[in-house]
Amino acid sequence: MDTGRAFISNGMAQMLDQDFSFTIKGYLRYNLFGVDLNLTSTHIAIIIVMATLIVFALFANRAIKKANPDEAPGTFLNIIELMVESVDKLTHANMGERGAGFSNYIGTLFAFILLSNISGLFGLRPPTADYGVTFALAIITFVLIHYNGFKYQKMKHITNLFKPIILTPINIIGEFATPISMSLRLFGNIMAGTTMMGLLYGLVPWFLTLAWPGVLHAYLDVFSGCIQTYVFCMLTMVFISNTFED
Repeated sequence: MDTGRAFISNGMAQMLDQDFSFTIKGYLRYNLFGVDLNLTSTHIAIIIVMATLIVFALFANRAIKKANPDEAPGTFLNIIELMVESVDKLTHANMGERGAGFSNYIGTLFAFILLSNISGLFGLRPPTADYGVTFALAIITFVLIHYNGFKYQKMKHITNLFKPIILTPINIIGEFATPISMSLRLFGNIMAGTTMMGLLYGLVPWFLTLAWPGVLHAYLDVFSGCIQTYVFCMLTMVFISNTFED
């Protein structure tokens, strides 16, 4: 019995020691102002995602500047126009007239999260599978919520927490729970998909991963990634637009 248990324990330990792709890997260790830091797979994926968005933005800017208003726009310009119009309509529908100033932020947020979520298709570990990334995005939204709350509601943004007075603790907890719930929702869904695909590629024979995991990629990376991107951006717009009301 003890021998069997030891065999199972050793097998589980070897399984966990395998280099599954859902783990965060460190590639470079360096010291900055006396603090030891690591360049991890999350940082590399973020750099690649940001570089992709920057290159796309540069090409889009060049195409817009060279566009001739007297000629029909090309395919690339039509794609850019469709993206811009979609973001403008989305912010206007959910935030009203005051939401026009948030189109750039919502568009950037949507593009970054979406590309991060589907980066697993290209062999990267999704940055959004790291809670440090999703929590940072939620904190930005949290700051914007309260900035606009003070901008449009003045001190009512604070006094509303005490209405009714008996629910004051719940109202305060609810405010601080917003970034936590938003970040955990995005992180949990993407991390779950990353873990499942990592276990799949790490445990099954390689020849079985040549074709059929594409179905799981389509659901866990593409479908789930798009849904979670939309949900995060939608919650951001709803929470911010709530502060527009007196």
